[in-house]
Amino acid sequence: MLGSRLEAAREQAFVGREEEIALFKAALYGGGCNVLYIHGPGGIGKSALLRRFAHEATLTGRPVTTLDGRTLEPSPTAFATAFATAFATAFATHAQPAPGHPDPILLIDNFERIQALETWLRERFLPHLPLTALVAIAARNPRHPLASRPRLDHRPDHPPPARPAPHRRPSPPGLLRRPHRPTRPPPHLRRRPPLALLLGAAVAIKDGHASTRWTPHHNVVATLLDQLVGELPTPAHQHALEICAHAHLTTETLLRAALPHDAPHLFRWLRHLPFIESTPHGLLPHDLVRELLDTDLRWRDPDGYTTMHNRIYTHLSDTIRTTTDTDVLPAVASLLYLHRNHHTPTHPDHDHHQEGQFQEDTLHPHDLGTLLRVATTAEGPASARTAAHWAAHHPEAFRLYRRTETGELVAFSTWLRLTEPDDHHLTADPIVAAAWTHARATTPLRAGEHLAVSRLWVLPHYRGNSPVLDLIQWRLIGNCLRAERMAWSYIAIRRPSRAWTEHLQRYGMRTIPAQPRLDNDPYTLFVHDWRAVPAHTWLDRMNRLLLGRSTDTPLADLVVLSQAEFAEAVRIALRELSRPGALAASPLARTRLIADQAPQDPGTALSDLLRQAIDDLREDPRSAKLHRALSITYLHGTPTQELAAEQLGLPFTTYRRHLTAGIERICTDLWHRELHGADAS
Repeated sequence: MLGSRLEAAREQAFVGREEEIALFKAALYGGGCNVLYIHGPGGIGKSALLRRFAHEATLTGRPVTTLDGRTLEPSPTAFATAFATAFATAFATHAQPAPGHPDPILLIDNFERIQALETWLRERFLPHLPLTALVAIAARNPRHPLASRPRLDHRPDHPPPARPAPHRRPSPPGLLRRPHRPTRPPPHLRRRPPLALLLGAAVAIKDGHASTRWTPHHNVVATLLDQLVGELPTPAHQHALEICAHAHLTTETLLRAALPHDAPHLFRWLRHLPFIESTPHGLLPHDLVRELLDTDLRWRDPDGYTTMHNRIYTHLSDTIRTTTDTDVLPAVASLLYLHRNHHTPTHPDHDHHQEGQFQEDTLHPHDLGTLLRVATTAEGPASARTAAHWAAHHPEAFRLYRRTETGELVAFSTWLRLTEPDDHHLTADPIVAAAWTHARATTPLRAGEHLAVSRLWVLPHYRGNSPVLDLIQWRLIGNCLRAERMAWSYIAIRRPSRAWTEHLQRYGMRTIPAQPRLDNDPYTLFVHDWRAVPAHTWLDRMNRLLLGRSTDTPLADLVVLSQAEFAEAVRIALRELSRPGALAASPLARTRLIADQAPQDPGTALSDLLRQAIDDLREDPRSAKLHRALSITYLHGTPTQELAAEQLGLPFTTYRRHLTAGIERICTDLWHRELHGADAS
């Protein structure tokens, strides 16, 4: 079978690691240790070494259970369930183990993805394995997950297991070979990750005249594909592979959005490639393969790269707006992952071992005491009193962030959705009072709109570029993109750093002059008018910035008019309907009303919109007389209203009544579209 051939090929290609294999074999036959820990950067060969361990263990007849941190949720229940399932399968495969070797072998790869389970694994899971079990753990993090205690805890009826093996950083093998064609990489490459060395060796094999100073460059992807999958069947297969390399996790749905043709077939093809893993949330390519493919496409076809990126970006943006509340965080994380090479305070480059350390939760009544203690420690008693006030009145606005392994509450945030000022709330919270003062003095809320005020409380130890702040920021971005009819958003931060201020302002979050105080600490309010810069425009701005596009020409903000201002602008625009040049200067030309139209000259777009609004009245028999009055006055260019009434055969007062009612109807219909969008019923 193909699987057997691939396994044989791996064994034939594997060289080096003699010391590590010898150590594993010693442990396998009852000597040395019970736990081995392997660490090193991505691509250095940890997974290959674990596969070699599995091969050696299989020869003894012992059941081998392999778990991959990339496919597991970082929770004890998920880990225990996955282990039980995998162990049952492994034991069934080796139903008659070799005499004297009945106990399991557990291999855990990519442990940095489930690092939050470290304490639980050490104190709860491993002590209950048989004493003759053997565990090997591979991770990028050099810190041994079991080394925070001098030995593993053990059951009272058993002596303690042997001490874990000392930390051992694997080094790249010194020789790479293919059947009958041995080659040795140049000296300056011998400390590179094995996969990169394999590619270098492949180049040397293919081109005997290759420079001894070869370093990976853009033709390495062609070599990679030739070595791993051979010649790609079609350009569509190449595009599918490039999409998989660019996106965080690739599902068939995402692939269909970025590459509409034959997505099911291409997805099946991707999942069987040897350097792509299938996880519960989608396909995940090897880090080095991902980097090479993505870098090559961006260099080789920048326009194609941008097109692909924008399709994925649009799909993920739509997913954020439509997914369930519990799935918002991974959706936002996937969107921001597209800009992983552009490190900013909102897109930090965290180590893999930090993933899964914290979990988001909602507020429960029994959390209140702990929440207030966190608030007091984080920002003082006055800030804690405001948190208590909102917990009593809007508990649904809270999100709590806990350490996964202990359940310890380390941070929380609020997203207050407010539709009108309330004297009780304004007195209790100076920050909310400042937000309402600014909104009413600048551009007040219109019918059906609301404003949002965001706050965050973080224990001092978890501030800075910490993963818990990532979760809070992802939730904040999700709230902004999912909000309906939000006029203003305010983010209150106590003494923000200059870097944070510049970063938020870069994305249209400007500060207001007022700085409310709690416990004499000033808070800066970062504000955004989502009517002037809607979510889709804001996303486009962020995307262009992070793609490195020029921002010398800023995106124009939309005009936000009150209903009275809007109606007056419609009346004036109707009188200028035959003059598109004059219409271009109308404030309506810079409202959402026109921004929602297909790209064209604003004056022409406004003219077309007004004409269509008049024509639409003809479809309703009750509005036919209004349509006739508007049509003859504004569409036919009748010089005077008296002549228009005469042509309609109506008394002037009756004509004026129909015309006034028609204008009011046009104002009402267009105002509804301004507030709710063109598709609103």
